[in-house]
Amino acid sequence: MNSQTHPIETELLEVSLGPQHPSTHGVFRMNATLDGETIVKLKPVMGYLHRNHEQIGEGITYIASFPFTDRLDYFCAMSNNFGLALAIEKLGGIAVSERGEYLRVIMAELTRLINHTAVTGFLLNDMGAFGTPLLYAFREREKILDLFEAASGSRMMCNYVRPGGVREDVPEAWLERAEKLVDGYPAFLDEFEKLLTENEIIRQRCQHVGILPKELAINASATGPLLRASGVDYDIRKVDGYSIYSRFNFRVPLGTVGDVYDRYYVRILEMRESVKILQQALKEIPTGAAISPKGLAMVKAPRTFRPPKGEAYGRIESPKGELGFYLVSDGTPQPYRYHIRAPSFVNLTILEDMCLGHKVADVIIILGSIDIVMGEVDR
Repeated sequence: MNSQTHPIETELLEVSLGPQHPSTHGVFRMNATLDGETIVKLKPVMGYLHRNHEQIGEGITYIASFPFTDRLDYFCAMSNNFGLALAIEKLGGIAVSERGEYLRVIMAELTRLINHTAVTGFLLNDMGAFGTPLLYAFREREKILDLFEAASGSRMMCNYVRPGGVREDVPEAWLERAEKLVDGYPAFLDEFEKLLTENEIIRQRCQHVGILPKELAINASATGPLLRASGVDYDIRKVDGYSIYSRFNFRVPLGTVGDVYDRYYVRILEMRESVKILQQALKEIPTGAAISPKGLAMVKAPRTFRPPKGEAYGRIESPKGELGFYLVSDGTPQPYRYHIRAPSFVNLTILEDMCLGHKVADVIIILGSIDIVMGEVDR
C-alpha cells in the first residue's frame, strides 16, 4: 500500500507542561498542541504566583515597597531597588549623592554578572547538560553574593538602594574585594566560553532555533538581551543615560539572527561590557556620603515624605530588560497608583511565536533563552 495515497491518520496531542516542573523555570504552565513532535499551538498560562504586589504598594509608604521589589526577580534585587528609587526621586525631586550613584551602578552591574552567568548555566541544564555548567556558574555567583552580603546584610533579599543613594556605605576593604573579583571575571568568562561557545553540540542545538524576527520583537515591546539578540540597538543605559551611565565607556552587543544561540552569546558579551563599566566605576568612585540629605531624611521618617501631586516613571536596563515603576502621587505618604512594567512578563508573551514549527524538546531551551522569573511575571 502506498503511504502517499493512503496517509496514516493521526490526531493532535495536547500536552500540559508545568506548572510544577523544573523546565518551566517556576510555577508556569504551557499548554502545547503537538502534531507528532511539532508544536502547532502553544498557550502560556500565568498567574500561579500572583502576590498582589502592586495593590500592597498602594497601601504602604513609598520606602516600604523596597523589600517587596527584592522578591520581584530574586536574582536581581539590587537592580529592582534601583528602578523604584529612580521613580521616587523623579516624583519627589530627590538628588542623589555622588558616591551613592557609583555604588548603585556597581551593584547593578554586579547583578548583571550574576544574572547572565546563572541563566547561561540554567540554559545548559535545559539542553540536558546537567550539573557541570550550572555549577561553574554558581561558583562565580557565590563570590558576588558574598559581596552583597557584606554590603547589605543579605545575599539575595538585599533591600539596599534608597532614594538619594544607598542605605549605608560599603564596609572597609569592600571596594578592594570587588575590584579583585571584577579583574578576575574575564578569566572565568574565557573558561566558560572555551567550554560552551564553540561547542558543536550547543551550536547544533541552538542555532536557528526559536528565531525572533526584529520586527516582531519591536512590535511586541520586547526588551533586554532578547531584543538585542534580534539586532535591535536599544539599551536604556544608552537611550536614557540614567544615573551616571553616560560617564562610562561601553558598547551594546547585538545579535544577527535572533535565535537561542544569539541570546546566549549576547549575554556573554554583555558580561564583558559590565566588567568594563565596573572597572571604571571602581576606579573613579569618590569619597563622601552614600546618601543625600533629603534621601536620608526620607529613610529616617518615611511618613513625612509627601511628594507633590503628579506622576513619574522610572526605568532601568535590568538584566532581563526594561524594568519600570510608574507612580502617581495624591500628596499623601503612600502612592495613589503603583504599577510595574516587568520585562519577564512582556518578553514571555511572544513565546508561542518563537516555538511554532519547532519540536517539543526545543520549547524548553527557547523558554530558557528568554530568561524569566515568575515573581516578576505575576507580581
